[in-house]
Amino acid sequence: MSRDLRREARVLLAHPAGWIASGLGSGLSPWASGTTGSAAAVLLYVLLGAAGWPWWAHLAIVGLLFGAGVWAADWACRHLGVDDASPIVIDEWAGQWLTLAVGAATWPLDQGWLPDAGYLLAGFLLFRLADIVKPWPASALDRQLGGGFGAMADDMVAALYSAAALAGLGVLLS
Repeated sequence: MSRDLRREARVLLAHPAGWIASGLGSGLSPWASGTTGSAAAVLLYVLLGAAGWPWWAHLAIVGLLFGAGVWAADWACRHLGVDDASPIVIDEWAGQWLTLAVGAATWPLDQGWLPDAGYLLAGFLLFRLADIVKPWPASALDRQLGGGFGAMADDMVAALYSAAALAGLGVLLS
């Protein structure tokens, strides 16, 4: 199915929910919107210096992303007429942040302004792999739940898998 990027941009960028759902527009990339959205989430993570944040702050951000994401993704699904349409990447943002949050707690970091590139790259790649493969039950959640909650839930489950893998790598490297 061919994407109508102009229509998607017109619909999403006309409302705050669309801006949130599209990851501040990062999901409007014509190529690999999920990967682009995840990369934007990692960039924001680095720019905010989130690797040095306490555990509760990571969980608060993931919770805020999830809650806002359910609302925004649901709005976007309705207005685009497709469940979990390609430009909806707030689910990638929440999943990527959850993965990196767990990694920050287990990975041997320098704790400087820029965390080890290995931690960020491993977290990014592991989350993208889990998000693409969608191991059970992530594979079933989006289809069974639908709407904004389904769009968010499958990526959160994928993030639990990638977070576990990143934590395991961090423990091995410690």
